[in-house]
Amino acid sequence: MTRRRAVVVGAGIGGLTAAVALHRRGWHVTVCESAPEPPVTGAGIGLAPNALRALHAIGVDVTRATGSAVPAAMGVRRSAGQWLTRTGTADLAARYGMPPIAVPRPALTGALSAALPTEALRHGTTVTAVDAARGRPVVRTEAGPDLPADLVVAADGIHSPLRRAYFPDHPGPRYIGETAWRALVDAPELGIQAMSETWGQGERFGVTPLSDGRFYLYATAVVPAGTRSADPRAELRRRFGSWHDPIPALLDRVERLAPADVLQHDLHELAAPLPCLHHGRIAWLGDAAHAMAPNLGQGGCQAIEDAVILAHLLPAGDSGDRGDGGDGGDGGDGGDGADGVPAALAAYTAARRDRTDAVRVRARRVGRLGALRHPLAVAARDLVVRATPTRLAVRGMDDLFNGFRLPDRPTG
Repeated sequence: MTRRRAVVVGAGIGGLTAAVALHRRGWHVTVCESAPEPPVTGAGIGLAPNALRALHAIGVDVTRATGSAVPAAMGVRRSAGQWLTRTGTADLAARYGMPPIAVPRPALTGALSAALPTEALRHGTTVTAVDAARGRPVVRTEAGPDLPADLVVAADGIHSPLRRAYFPDHPGPRYIGETAWRALVDAPELGIQAMSETWGQGERFGVTPLSDGRFYLYATAVVPAGTRSADPRAELRRRFGSWHDPIPALLDRVERLAPADVLQHDLHELAAPLPCLHHGRIAWLGDAAHAMAPNLGQGGCQAIEDAVILAHLLPAGDSGDRGDGGDGGDGGDGGDGADGVPAALAAYTAARRDRTDAVRVRARRVGRLGALRHPLAVAARDLVVRATPTRLAVRGMDDLFNGFRLPDRPTG
């Protein structure tokens, strides 16, 4: 019996999760990643309960590879240090069955890669096109050979070439008005136990304890797109050096890093939802499908949900009739659909499009609050946040943290 073949374009968190989920569904999986090797430095990622449940559904225990240290609390502060809101993670664990955790991105991608057959992951392989005009798609790569597939998963990021190719009228990403810096530092002697984000006037600074004992730092500022300084370490000191403890001490650690270890990226989101998350036998997920501002910490979490639900809805890779017809068109079957893949992709769009777009819009709104610059608007924002009862703030996360569900598989 011939196994169904999937080609995943992109070895980020969403692409690797999809590859693992499909592999465990019996599919023959190939992951094409243009980068020559896996990342060894970079940032952290928060995994909320919804993402942890999704990973558990495919048998991935993140903590075995990344550790399971959990911060004692999380909340939002003013630049002078006062807490606007603070929640114990024990309360979150009691409400959602588990607390959120934060892990280094390289550790997470490494754990997912280790769950795949060695030959499945092809670094240094740039996909140039997906030809779906004559039946099942064929993935063209820069160096060859061509890869025929029953399914292509487009996990090729916010500037997705495959999205541009198949949705040429979509406006694509737009700059949200902020740039972001990210870094990982060691500072065990500081004894930081809370995950916090501090809001100023058009600036924010986040501190996240990671599962391996390090700290993931991120900062944002409202600036024109493309704004860069000669030394990002000095720029962070200039902007945030007078903020509350332990930010100055953490910036001391940042200054010990090489400039290249302080990442800076302008922040973008998709300007509009995609009309469909699939086209023929191609499915989009993660930033390629619904890039969002990072303000809710749900970008990676939603990519993980996408990947797990996509694999769940698809037929098993090692059973059933693969069929011999073609697919194409505007998101429908476009062919005989004898193997159930087109119906599964239609179910995937139905299951994911509205949820991910709602999260995208909500992330944008939260970001606008954090990016306020006028002193009166900032004061009003801080007053409202501080006056909101903690139980109501926590309850407001229910739709995010409890939102992961495996839908029924299509029948017929």
